[in-house]
Amino acid sequence: MTVKTILCPTGHLAFTPLEKASFLHGCTLRPDYIVADAGSCDMGPRPLGADQHVSLEAWQRHDLEVMLVESRRLGVPMIVGSASDTGTDRGVDQFVRLLGEISAQHGLKPFRVGAIYAEQSIDSLKARLAAGARIEGLDGRPDADLATLDRTTRAVAVMNADPIRAMLRAGADVVVAGRSSDCALFAAPLLEAGFSPGVSYYTGKLMECASFCAEPYMGKESILGRIEGEQVEVTAMHPGQRCTPASIASHAMYERTNPFREYVAGGYIDMTDCRYEQVAEKTTRASGQVFVPSPTCKVKLEGAGLVGPRRLAVVGIRDPHTIALIDKAIAWAKGKVVERFGPMGAAYQVHYHLYGRSAVMKDLDARPEMAPHELGIVVEAVHMDGRKAEEICALATRNLFYARLPETKGTAGAAALMSDEILVGEAGYEWTLNHTIEVKDPMELFRTRMFAVDAGRVQEAGR
Repeated sequence: MTVKTILCPTGHLAFTPLEKASFLHGCTLRPDYIVADAGSCDMGPRPLGADQHVSLEAWQRHDLEVMLVESRRLGVPMIVGSASDTGTDRGVDQFVRLLGEISAQHGLKPFRVGAIYAEQSIDSLKARLAAGARIEGLDGRPDADLATLDRTTRAVAVMNADPIRAMLRAGADVVVAGRSSDCALFAAPLLEAGFSPGVSYYTGKLMECASFCAEPYMGKESILGRIEGEQVEVTAMHPGQRCTPASIASHAMYERTNPFREYVAGGYIDMTDCRYEQVAEKTTRASGQVFVPSPTCKVKLEGAGLVGPRRLAVVGIRDPHTIALIDKAIAWAKGKVVERFGPMGAAYQVHYHLYGRSAVMKDLDARPEMAPHELGIVVEAVHMDGRKAEEICALATRNLFYARLPETKGTAGAAALMSDEILVGEAGYEWTLNHTIEVKDPMELFRTRMFAVDAGRVQEAGR
């Protein structure tokens, strides 16, 4: 029976640098593939909309260098997906360039890089819409219409395993994929090796975040997956970590609306009857997954649109009376902004982020009754005119100091400004597309190129 092993060093390449020691230990076990995800929509819409990476290029180079040198030494395929955080065309080209530079630095033997581009032009999406395609909203969103696409600055499609398989089949030693399903990166080589969709995508679900599926918690450490038949054994590479039934099962449910389903283009993994067994001190075996194919293939689209320049201010509040009445203070401050600039919404936005009370979870916070003794408030204003955004932010901030509250008798101590300065933030973006679109061919939204890398020179293969 075929057995394959996959080494994964990080759950998000270069978000912080990977830990090299556990990765090199994993390489001594001679894995068949080295695979890592390099992106996410977790950072919010700005990196996609602005087409900027949030992982420093020096860290990207570090992680790619560690992986590339070892994959070439071992002679095994290396797969990286959602290149440069968001998986735009810029990100793919950036990673291809870095691989060439690393190759020259280390004097690596020639190798081939398969690049997969996932960015979608807004005009092409409009054309599909005009031809009758449905761009179906997820998680309660309405279907996308022309107005939705007009608000969209940049969009990507989320690939499943098919484009990655195509590049492996074409002889790529390294695959750099644009925006991709995390688990597809791991599924692609396994599907090419003859494994079922169920165990292939399930392996990806378990391994996508590297050492997050082990205990105790450690980030950026490596794990090794051993796949045989319909089961996968996952082993922690760090000497202080172990993979347990609890750690593996909990990660299988991680970031899922339905904890027993992982959706990909063309179907989903049903994990309802999965079993987790400790088979060695650092290793847990998982099995029992079922792949349920869909009658149609729907590819996810992610899109972000510019809202406007963003300005920020920071306020600290220690006065218990103001803290107890903070919602009234904010309402009063907002009222003064509305008096001057009109209703909030279409032309501008103001947000108050209360660190110390529900700043992270907002309305989902289960304990809004908590009574902190201090509040840190970040005031955020967005307007298409940066000067207006600055003025709105200043007014929204300083009126916290002047808020007229019941039973307030003094004029001092209501709020403390970290600085009178209004801070210039990156432009604000919103998610416009969290949708799916039906395709006849899972490859049709993606473009591929093969590059030959030789002594640091990167040339399109065949040229």
